[in-house]
Amino acid sequence: MAESAVKAAIVTGASRGIGRAIALRLAQDGYAVAVNYASRAVDADDVVREIEAAGGRAIALQGDVALAADCARLFDETEKAFGAVDVVINNAGVIQPGTTLLADTDDALYERIMSINTRGTFNMLRLAATRLRNGGRIVNFSTSAIGLTMPGYAVYGAAKAAVETMTNIFAKEMRGKGISVNAVAPGPTATDLFLDGKPAELVERLAKAAPLERLGTPEDIANLVAFLVGPQGEWVNGQTLRVNGGIV
Repeated sequence: MAESAVKAAIVTGASRGIGRAIALRLAQDGYAVAVNYASRAVDADDVVREIEAAGGRAIALQGDVALAADCARLFDETEKAFGAVDVVINNAGVIQPGTTLLADTDDALYERIMSINTRGTFNMLRLAATRLRNGGRIVNFSTSAIGLTMPGYAVYGAAKAAVETMTNIFAKEMRGKGISVNAVAPGPTATDLFLDGKPAELVERLAKAAPLERLGTPEDIANLVAFLVGPQGEWVNGQTLRVNGGIV
């Protein structure tokens, strides 16, 4: 395949929330963006239209990151549309429905959390090892809940701790390719996924927990991702960066 002058990014879970903000920011920075979604086709199409309306290039790609075949198709379709893949943002994930003690976690919930948060990242990394163009960038997603060690988040924290370990080791395994691999660990962030089902009192308490006394925004996270994949972030590699307003 001929080298493409266009730099292209795959953003998983990009139909809403943090993923949407990242897709819009990367498009603003000149990347062609593959907007991955699992089931929200209408939302993903809206992201594509917004990018195109601003003069950017984007496609919407359905795929479940827990399935290796779907991940391979994301790379195939992105390469077909844009010529190559330069950036992979492993944002797709699920959270526990409120606090769930380890003893109360059933098999179905465990499998859902691990399959998307851990296996999904693994699937994309395994492909990126051979499909990402030299000099590329990978950003995985962890959580500041690991540092908080709050009861009720054991399985979620464990799934994301595995991502942090893979991030550090995979960065070393990419030696010789100029590919950096980092992880971002947000704290409480005002997305629909985070706010859904939470009473106003809890949201207010979480907002006041950080010294900066507010929830994060999807744009706060997208700004860090943009730095990591941009030229200024080249020397950051194998790291997990917490972006949480100082909550931990």
